[in-house]
Amino acid sequence: MVPFLQSHPLIPLFLTLGLGFLLGKVRIGSFSLGPVAATLIVGVIIGQIGITVPDMVKNVFFLFFLFSVGYGVGPQFFRAFKGDGLKIVAFAAVAALVSAGVVIGAALIMGYSKGVAAGLFAGSQTVSASLGLLSDTVRSLPMEEEERNHIMKLIPACYAATYVLGTVFTAWFLSAMAPRMLGGFNKVKADIADIEQAMDANEAQLAPGMIPARRPVVFRAYEAVDPFFDTPRSPADIREHYSSDGARVIFVRARIKGVVTDPSPDVLISQGDHIVLGGRSADMGALPNPPGPEVADHELLNFGAERTPVTIASGTVDGMTLGALRSQDYMERIAVSSIKRNGLPIPAKNNIELCAGDVITIVGWPCDVEAAAAKIGYADRDTNVTDMVFVGLGIAAGCIIGAISIKINGIPMALGTSVGALLSGLVLGWYRARRPSFGHIPSSALWIFNNLGVNMFISVLGLTAGGALLNGLHEAGIAIVGIGLLLTFLSIVINIFIAGKIFRFSTPEILGCVSGARCSVASIGAIRAVLGSDVPNLSFTITFAVANITLVFSSLLVLFLVN
Repeated sequence: MVPFLQSHPLIPLFLTLGLGFLLGKVRIGSFSLGPVAATLIVGVIIGQIGITVPDMVKNVFFLFFLFSVGYGVGPQFFRAFKGDGLKIVAFAAVAALVSAGVVIGAALIMGYSKGVAAGLFAGSQTVSASLGLLSDTVRSLPMEEEERNHIMKLIPACYAATYVLGTVFTAWFLSAMAPRMLGGFNKVKADIADIEQAMDANEAQLAPGMIPARRPVVFRAYEAVDPFFDTPRSPADIREHYSSDGARVIFVRARIKGVVTDPSPDVLISQGDHIVLGGRSADMGALPNPPGPEVADHELLNFGAERTPVTIASGTVDGMTLGALRSQDYMERIAVSSIKRNGLPIPAKNNIELCAGDVITIVGWPCDVEAAAAKIGYADRDTNVTDMVFVGLGIAAGCIIGAISIKINGIPMALGTSVGALLSGLVLGWYRARRPSFGHIPSSALWIFNNLGVNMFISVLGLTAGGALLNGLHEAGIAIVGIGLLLTFLSIVINIFIAGKIFRFSTPEILGCVSGARCSVASIGAIRAVLGSDVPNLSFTITFAVANITLVFSSLLVLFLVN
């Protein structure tokens, strides 16, 4: 069996990928390894039999991963350099220096070589994206070929030895211990409640019919028998009537004298007519003075309300609060059910500032949804086809930029194709958010590029590093596993202290910033699950976008400052 697998490396490659995703789904309580750490474990185990996979496979998938990361965070990355975002940018830069500093200190104390230190940084600080830059840089450095090959083997081996524990510990510590360091779970939750209340400070002043979309939107049909309808009422009268009682409803359609009528300002509802009202379930379930009894008018309710994700690209909506968006005329019969930023949900509160690239899900009459989507940006339902011309040329452009070298003190230096692809994704993702006529990548395709890209890269890395892992542990010592865990702990604690004492972030902002500064998606997921709130995502998304650059480039400090 072993010779068979060695002669057919694609079999163990896809076996590693499948088993890695399977193991990553296993949950113990609220904990799971996640696909990346699980795939690395499986790859290292299978790799002990000696599997050789061409580097080209690893590099191609890694470029897809980096380009998709840049594309996804591009709008948020460039926006971070405006206004209050600069504070978080500064923290991300400081946090990256802290991560590099603790590793450099440990390497000097323990006498680690460049290769060991670089792999220790990538693993203990959970920054897989740095592996590409480190490898490209080592290839360009003037050194003996034997030494170069030795470093190239040590980096993935030491990364594999420390990454899994670093990832697991980061998620556990930031979700279980960090809130206790910040005053306890009750204090953090109280701070979140205060922030959410401030975000909704203007909810009472919403225009009639605007819906605070914290819950799913529902539609119900009523027979108008309430005395309010003794006088014929327009849709605006109905919205104002229920708004004065604290309920936010939208008028959808009506059956007037037996004829189904679509919404228009001229429609008048009288006694005995049937009407459909929509709103969040809390309002509709306890509607004060409803129009009358609910009716099972199937034809009236069969209007096909549309639920569509819309990416914000309009310059007028970029920077607008959700409350201000809801007050626009084109949102009169539209409800906002959710907001996502960099793929993560954020609170749908009135004072939340919307950014280009955010995806808001709107619900309403199809023609209203279409009109609102055109004003806001572009609807993701437009096509499920990926613009592969954009993807292919974008990655090619990034590789060209990364391959250009300049000489510094006679040494040719280049960004490398991996960083070039990341930078290309950043720029093109930002530009796409403002010019949505090209470069469409559906969210499902972006998920494939991101998750398949990184996990295929990790599969190849685990298989090839599996055989070198024991040699790497022999040179660095088995203690590197414990050292890596200690460095993970130190960088987290130091960054929590800096975020709270120097940058004066609130407790949920601290948790989001520290998770983002480590590019740890697993951590922010664990934090959200424990706290039951999306508020930490607000600071995470900005820090995550910036850390994809600062944390990756800080790996060069480790490579150059460790002898």
